[in-house]
Amino acid sequence: MLRAVRRIITGHDENGKSIILEDGPSPHVLENPDQEGRGLTDLWRTFSAPADNGGGGGTDAADTQVTLAPPANGSVFRFFQVRPAAWDADIPAEERARRDAENFAKMGAGGAHDSASGQPGMHKTDTVDYIILLSGRVSMILDDGEVDMEPLDVVIQRGTNHAWVNRGNEPAVLAGILIDADAI
Repeated sequence: MLRAVRRIITGHDENGKSIILEDGPSPHVLENPDQEGRGLTDLWRTFSAPADNGGGGGTDAADTQVTLAPPANGSVFRFFQVRPAAWDADIPAEERARRDAENFAKMGAGGAHDSASGQPGMHKTDTVDYIILLSGRVSMILDDGEVDMEPLDVVIQRGTNHAWVNRGNEPAVLAGILIDADAI
């Protein structure tokens, strides 16, 4: 099960004074019941650059379909969890590949999934991503190379093919800010 993520959203009242519009767990969650410890929680989206800080009280910019990539000229801020690879050790490679394809399709990102790589979860988006490991341990795998991460390590992901693997015993929690970018 995904950890609930508290969002505190600020805004302005009718007199231009700063106020708290919302304080509570984000309801924008994408998780698969048959894959405990894996999923994501969207916290906010922008739909243009520069972003629009207007919008009336109660406007929830994350209240859209959860997709892997941000909107064109926009961004998405989310937490995501990577389940331990050991939890899938008994699942045949064909089944993992089918699940990956299904998971990417659910996020509107079937084209981002690199099913030919042989590495579960390998994908590429036209984004600049700022990824921060918050808890657990995870490794980022590229076409050529791999790097292990510890909590508070940061990746600047620049539209490259990549996958995440968790060789630990508990889900790894990461924060990601994905910003629309030109394709390479």
